[in-house]
Amino acid sequence: MRMDNILHLGVKEFWSLIRDPIMLVLIAYAFTLDIYLVGTGVADTLHQAPIAIVDEDQSPLSQRIVNAFYPPWFLPARMVTIDEMDSRMDAGLDTFALDIPPKFQEDVLAGRAPAVQLNVDANRMLQAFNGSGYVQTIVNGEVQTFLQRYRSVPRPPVDLAWRVRFNPNLDRYWFMSVVKLIDQVTLLAMILTGAALLRERERGTIEHLLVMPVTPFEIMTSKIWSMGLVVVVACSLSLTLVVRGLLSVPIQGSIPLFLCGAAIHLFAATSLGIFLATFAGTMPQFALLLILVLLPLQSLSGGLTPRESMPELVQYVMLGAPTTHFVIFAQQILYRGAGIDVVWRPFLALAVIGAGLFSIALARFRRTVGTMA
Repeated sequence: MRMDNILHLGVKEFWSLIRDPIMLVLIAYAFTLDIYLVGTGVADTLHQAPIAIVDEDQSPLSQRIVNAFYPPWFLPARMVTIDEMDSRMDAGLDTFALDIPPKFQEDVLAGRAPAVQLNVDANRMLQAFNGSGYVQTIVNGEVQTFLQRYRSVPRPPVDLAWRVRFNPNLDRYWFMSVVKLIDQVTLLAMILTGAALLRERERGTIEHLLVMPVTPFEIMTSKIWSMGLVVVVACSLSLTLVVRGLLSVPIQGSIPLFLCGAAIHLFAATSLGIFLATFAGTMPQFALLLILVLLPLQSLSGGLTPRESMPELVQYVMLGAPTTHFVIFAQQILYRGAGIDVVWRPFLALAVIGAGLFSIALARFRRTVGTMA
C-alpha cells in the first residue's frame, strides 16, 4: 500500500464529483433546503388546526370556551350553525367541530355534568389523534376555572410539576432538523461512494485503474476518505448555518466531538455503499438496492421511534447496524451535551462495525473488480 496512491486517487474523486452537477445539487439540497423543509414544514404535532364551534348556549362560560382556541395550536374558531357543522366537515373544511348544547352553563352550575359533542375528521390522522386531547383539556380547564368563581372545586390529590429537559418549549423543529441531518449523513455517504464506483464503470476509467500499479485496497480507500470528507464538511456547514443559524436550534454539546463520531460512522456507511455498488451494474440498480437497505436502517435505528418501543428481536438485530450507534451518540452529544466519557461505547461499536463492513466490502470488491472492466 502506498499512501501517495490513496491521496492522488482521492483527489481524482474530488475532480470527478466537481464535474458531476447533479451530485453537487443533491449534496446542496440534502444539507440545506431538505433539512429546513422537514424541520419547519412537516407537522406531526397540532398546529393551526381548523375548528368550528356551534354555540347553542350563548353564555359567559360558552364564550370563554370559544375564546380559548387560538394559534398556534388552532386557527381562530369559526362560529357555525348546527346545520353547517356536518356539511363543513364533509367538505374537509374543519378538523374539529365542537357543539356546546343549550343551557350548558346552567347545567354546569347545577352539577348535572352536561355532554359536549366533539366531531373529529379522522382522515387528518395526526391532528385528529393529538387534537382531541387538546380540546378536552381546554374545555375542562375553562370549566374548572369558571366554577372556581361560584363554588369550591376539590383540588386533585397530587399536583404534577412538569420539568421538560433538553427542549423546554417542545419545539418540534429542534428535534426534526437534527434527525434529518443524521439521516442525510448516512444517505449521502452511501450514494456518493456507490456512485463514485459506478462512475468508473460507466466512463471506462476502471480499465485505466486496473493497468496502473494500484491495488483494490488503495482504490477503495481513496473513495472512502474523499467522499467521507465531502459529507463531513457538508454536515458541519449544515449544522452551523442551517440548524444553529437559520432554525436557531441550540446545540448543547461539542460539534467537533460530533464530527469525530460522524467520521467513524462514515467509515462504515461508505464501506456499505461500495459493497452495494459491487452488486449493481447501473445507477438505477444501485438506487433500488439503496432503498431496500437504507429505509430499514433509518426507520429502525431509534431516530424517530425509541428503540425500547420496538420488539426485542429488532432491537438486538439493529445493534449490528451502524445507524443505531450513530443516532445514540448524536442525540447524546447534540441534545444532552454528553462528552467522550459517555459516548465512547457507541464510538467503539461503530469502529468495530465499520472495520467489519470494510473487510466484507473489500473482499467483495477484489472479487468483482476484474469483471468491471
